[in-house]
Amino acid sequence: MARLVNGIFNRLVIAVPFGWLLILFLVPFFIVFRISLSQTAIAMPPYTPVFDLAAGWDGLKDFLSQLSLDNFIYLTQDSLYVKAYISSVTIAFFATLLTLLVGYPIAYAMAQAPRTVRPTLLMLVILPFWTSFLIRVYAWIAILKPEGFLNQILLYLGLIHEPLIILNTNVAVYIGIVYSYLPFMVLPLYSALEKLDGTLIEAAEDLGCTQFQAFWKVTFPLSLPGVIAGFLLVFIPATGEFVIPDLLGGSETLMIGKTLWAEFFSNRDWPISSAVAIVLLLVLVIPIALFQNAQTKAQGE
Repeated sequence: MARLVNGIFNRLVIAVPFGWLLILFLVPFFIVFRISLSQTAIAMPPYTPVFDLAAGWDGLKDFLSQLSLDNFIYLTQDSLYVKAYISSVTIAFFATLLTLLVGYPIAYAMAQAPRTVRPTLLMLVILPFWTSFLIRVYAWIAILKPEGFLNQILLYLGLIHEPLIILNTNVAVYIGIVYSYLPFMVLPLYSALEKLDGTLIEAAEDLGCTQFQAFWKVTFPLSLPGVIAGFLLVFIPATGEFVIPDLLGGSETLMIGKTLWAEFFSNRDWPISSAVAIVLLLVLVIPIALFQNAQTKAQGE
């Protein structure tokens, strides 16, 4: 009886996460995919065909016959969407590199700090999460605008003679992404660096390595799981980011998140916006798979 109860309990433990994924990921995905195969219509819902259960088998066959891949073909023919995907991936990639360059020294310093201080430093890293993401992005508007805090400081110090135009440019978007997603880079890096054996660095220095050589040949390779995890944790959401380019970017800032919002809410073109979302998901499948592989290796170690 005990084995039977344990067997049922183990199956339930496994079934819960799979059920969660089924309800909150697979079902919405298939709904969006089904809409992406439809055509725009002035109706409610704003697409056709709509399956009617009362029509039975004939209704199902008629419903399936009206589905098509026209929306996906249209995305390849319209340069706007191609440019939006390329621009989104490019901005997300370089913003993630900047986040890595900023986050690695922070994580390294945290890992080298005394153990009594590390919890405080960790709390300071996650402290921004206690404030609304939208409010934090709005705060950057006040900082970066021509009469904002940053320009006032630079003018006061005499470093510039006229206000810099940063807001409503791609530079502001990079700043917003780096600031907003920095904790997602620092935390996995810190987790990887904190577990490193310090005696390996001492051994490398005893064998003739300088501090920089010991870092590059020992510390950095051993921290690669954290680098990969942090890179993907930032790159994946940054690719589909909407709030930051909408508030901090200008009219020339083209990202797929803004395009998707415009198609769905402004143009009311649900089939096209659904196709945009499906393609975006496919673009990110490889990074997600790499992230899972990196997580598996990190847990194995």
